[in-house]
Order: sequence, then C-alpha cells, then structure tokens
Amino acid sequence: MVPPTAIADPASAAAPIGTPDAPAIKDPVRDTILTPRFYTTDFDAMAAMDLRPNEVELEAICEEFRKDYNRHHFVRNAEFEGAADKLDPETRRVFIEFLEQSCTSEFSGFLLYKELSRRIKAKNPLLAECFAHMARDEARHAGFLNKAMADFGLQLDLGFLTANKAYTFFKPKFIFYATYLSEKIGYWRYIAIYRHLEKNPESKIFPIFNFFENWCQDENRHGDFFDALMKAQPDTVRGLQARLWCRFFLLAVFATMYVRDVARKEFYEALGLDARSYDMYVIAKTNETSARVFPVVLNVEHPKFYTRLERIVGNNEALSQADASSSPAPIKALRKVPFWAANAIEMAKLFLMAPIRSEQFQPAVR
Repeated sequence: MVPPTAIADPASAAAPIGTPDAPAIKDPVRDTILTPRFYTTDFDAMAAMDLRPNEVELEAICEEFRKDYNRHHFVRNAEFEGAADKLDPETRRVFIEFLEQSCTSEFSGFLLYKELSRRIKAKNPLLAECFAHMARDEARHAGFLNKAMADFGLQLDLGFLTANKAYTFFKPKFIFYATYLSEKIGYWRYIAIYRHLEKNPESKIFPIFNFFENWCQDENRHGDFFDALMKAQPDTVRGLQARLWCRFFLLAVFATMYVRDVARKEFYEALGLDARSYDMYVIAKTNETSARVFPVVLNVEHPKFYTRLERIVGNNEALSQADASSSPAPIKALRKVPFWAANAIEMAKLFLMAPIRSEQFQPAVR
C-alpha cells in the first residue's frame, strides 16, 4: 500500500452499473490533494545503494517474502455470492468508494515495486527481489479488491490508470518515509477493523473483511522491510534533516487520513465505528510503531493536535461547499482562498509543535 487514499469524486458515484459477470468500467475519481498518487523515483540511486550496514536483516525479511504465507489466502468463497445485494443504497455507495480507493492505492504500490524490481535487478539483486515479492502482494490485494467491486457491477480499468494517471517523482529517501508509513498505517487500519468486527459480527457488511487479519500481515512485513532499508541507509534516519522530514511525513499522512476519514464517516458508521475515535487509535499506534526507526515522532497527545485537525476538517467542508455552488469559477476560487490559507496556517502550527525524540518515547525499543 502506498501513500494516502482518496475522497471519491461524488460525480463518480453516478457511473453506469453493469453486472458481476459483465461489470462496467468505472471512471477514475478526479485527482485532488487527497487522491492516491502513483510514484516514480531515481532508479539509478536505488540500484547503487549499499545494503551491507543491515544486509543480514534484509536477507531475513526477503526469506520471509519467499515463503509467501498468503499465497492461498485470497480465495473467494460462497459468502461473496449475493452479499452485494444485501446492502442498502447508501452503504453500497460508501463501500464502493472504499473499494475503489483501496484498490487504487494497492495498485499504486504494485506499479512502483514492480518497476523498481525490474530496473535495479542487475545491480542490486537482493533489493530487487524484495521489491518483486512486495509487488506480488500488492497485485494480489488490488486484484482481490477489484473483483469485489465487480460484485457491485463495477471495475477499475487498471491498465488505463497505468497509462494515464500522473506520476509523482520522489527521491528514494522520500519513498522510504512515505511507503513505510503507508504500510504501517495500513496494518493498524486493517487490524483495528478486523478486531472490531470480530467482536461485532453484525456490523460485517461484506465478506472481504474476513481476509483483513492475514492481509494486514502483508502490510506489516512490507513496513518492516522499509524499516530495515532505512537502517541500511542511516543518513535517512540521522541528523537534523532526517528529523524534519520524518516530522513532515508523519504529519502529512496523519492529517490526510484524518481529514479524509471524517469526510467519509458514513463508511465507518456502517461498520459500527466512529471515524474520529478509529483514526485517533490508528494514529497513536502508527506513531508508536514509527518510533522504532524514525528519530522523532509527533506529540499526538498534545491537546491542540486534534483541535487543529478539526479546523482543517471544517475548512475542507467550506471548500467543498464552494465547489458545489453554482458561482463562476473565478468567484469560487476567490471564496476558497481564505480556507486554503487557514489550512496552510494550521498545518504549519502542527508541524512546529515540539516533537518527541524516539529514544524518550520508546526507550525499551531504542
């Protein structure tokens, strides 16, 4: 799984519906600051990386990948038959959004990891093999999600996305920060939902959630790989620059998830969850996990942390209302400026909040 997923474009919900046997191709959502990104990087720099500082751990993780624990896990069963027909229209809508966002995010990871494995194979075979195994996992996840969308008469054209979606260039170290956080936050998101539904089976709206326990273990192993890779490149987690970038990526991932999830709280309500409480739990656990490799983490317990995120939520609601108005585009843009500026100020205040040194936050691990 690669960095944050999207709030679907409401217009996309009006796409024509096919049948499970002949699903309609769903138009991709409109790109926004919250939509899933497709990434590319400096392949030569990746190929030249010296893994010797942490080669033993990377080899051990690669051996775990080779075992492919979930090769027989993602097999649909009779529970899927007719399950889509049991959902009311509003639950169908928000669940399809969840499937689309998740599928796009997983497919983004597949494309990045597959291209990395192909481009660096000759010069860095161990790293290439690890990326190849992760690409296998992400492809499996994306295919499983897209098949679930077909139950609702829709599917994503992944080939079209590959050819037509814009790719964002990140230097390797930024890929490490972003993908590490994406994989670890994915683990905590999936395991939290799985454990909640274990205790509240009446809220399990679709059988895909039965697969989340094993699924999130893939995410966890991927995150462990990036943890080991950053330790093999110690400059990525040492020094002032590293501390600043780790703070930036933690904040970007947490803020994006919180704003997105509160905006689509109806999906979490359908599962019997409160979106805000769920996100606070996931953020706290991901922040704690990140202290194992990042030099600093955020003070998410600070009383103003969520107050400022809530202000961003409110500003985004105002931006959505401006978008939905019938005013001419220049007028809409003028109305949005104060809310964009207010969001920038809140994010700056969040970034400038004093972080916690990881050795203080998690001394037993450090």
